[in-house]
Amino acid sequence: MNNEDKLIFTKKVNLASPKAGAKIVDVSDDFFAKADRMLSDKDPIFVVDKYDNNGKWMDGWESRRKRVEGNDWVIIQLGGNCSIEEAIIDTSHFTGNYPPYASLDYSCQTYYNEGEMSWLPLLEKKELTGDFVNEFSVLKNENVNFVRLNIFPDGGVARLRLLGDLIPSSLKSGAEIELSSLLNGGKIIGYNNAHYGDVNALLSGGRGKTMGDGWETRRRRVPGNDFIIIELGVPGYISKIEIDTCHFKGNYPDEASVQTINLPSDNKNKFDGSESWDFILEKKKCSADTIHTYGKDSFMHENPVSHVRLNIYPDGGVSRLRVYGNLSD
Repeated sequence: MNNEDKLIFTKKVNLASPKAGAKIVDVSDDFFAKADRMLSDKDPIFVVDKYDNNGKWMDGWESRRKRVEGNDWVIIQLGGNCSIEEAIIDTSHFTGNYPPYASLDYSCQTYYNEGEMSWLPLLEKKELTGDFVNEFSVLKNENVNFVRLNIFPDGGVARLRLLGDLIPSSLKSGAEIELSSLLNGGKIIGYNNAHYGDVNALLSGGRGKTMGDGWETRRRRVPGNDFIIIELGVPGYISKIEIDTCHFKGNYPDEASVQTINLPSDNKNKFDGSESWDFILEKKKCSADTIHTYGKDSFMHENPVSHVRLNIYPDGGVSRLRVYGNLSD
């Protein structure tokens, strides 16, 4: 296999991403920089000489200098029941204004009720380094719906990333659902190349906002084709596939195909040889800035599926992949 065709495994889904349904529901103070900037999927930036009415503009969440006892905090509602494995508290570009310490709590409650939440520790109080990507393993947790980031005593955090799995809780047998959606537990397992964009955008809601809101590979200069592998939220029988090249005009793939496999739950990390999986959709010609829709009349089998491999020929960009279907028994 060519080195450019080797599978690059991804980390877990960023559960603190708006693409995974995360949103800010409460904050103690965000005088200098609004808390929702902290959930951006883009890497934080620093803009010299950019100021607003309250002071220096910062790409992240920043509270004012605390002059009373206590500490600042922000509460994030996640997109569903989640299990979290790793937390990243990124203080990039915060040098003299980062918090020296931070901790995380979680709640399994299904709704936010200020002052009446039950919190459990997710990350004990840890020392932070300024202008640095601080990575931590977290305490055991499950069925997480809310996370509270505590900073001591105040300051700025550029990005919060919570890496783990979103667990589908209300998928109904018999109903057609989007098996690949991040909100239904779908996730990117790996790819051979993702030079541009954000791979998780491929499984997120809505149409792409820009060309950067999708999966795009570099220009391929060797024989072969690019690919990406998706684990469906739950195994199912596929009824419809959509391949959306929104905003990709001079760089959309010439052709695309989809392969599938149904792996046992204890064998979901065995992806060697994915190029030999069964084709459910043979090569199809692609067009610029178009939603390509394929139904059962285009499919080569009707078997249950746990994983899909999207192939693009030879390279290019895809904004969204949607795999619809019904739950398998």
